[in-house]
Parts: sequence; structure tokens; C-alpha cells
Amino acid sequence: MNRSDKLVIEQQKYTGETAVVSMRMPKDMLADLDKVAAETGRTRNDILMLSISFALERMEIEKK
Repeated sequence: MNRSDKLVIEQQKYTGETAVVSMRMPKDMLADLDKVAAETGRTRNDILMLSISFALERMEIEKK
């Protein structure tokens, strides 16, 4: 059996207590977010958490 035949589930990076965070975004961005959530069967929260985690892992802070 090769790796492509397996269901690989990665360990969740962030666990523990959660906090509620509110943010504003353009309505058309929210519509895009909802479309991705519907197409993937994930919640809006799942998509936001995955996206933020992706950005944090790849972010580079430019020092002046």
C-alpha cells in the first residue's frame, strides 16, 4: 500500500481553550468564504482557522 492509498490525518496544531473573535470583512469576501465552506463541507470557522494558520506559518515580518 502506498501513501496515496492512505487517509492521512494531521495532528491539530492548536488545541485547548478557545476565545471568540469578531472581525469585519467585505460582503463579497464573506460570500467567497461561504462558497468555499459549502464546496468543502467545512464550516466558515474551519476555513478561517485553516487560512489563518497557513498565513501564520508562512508569514515573514519585514524589519525596517
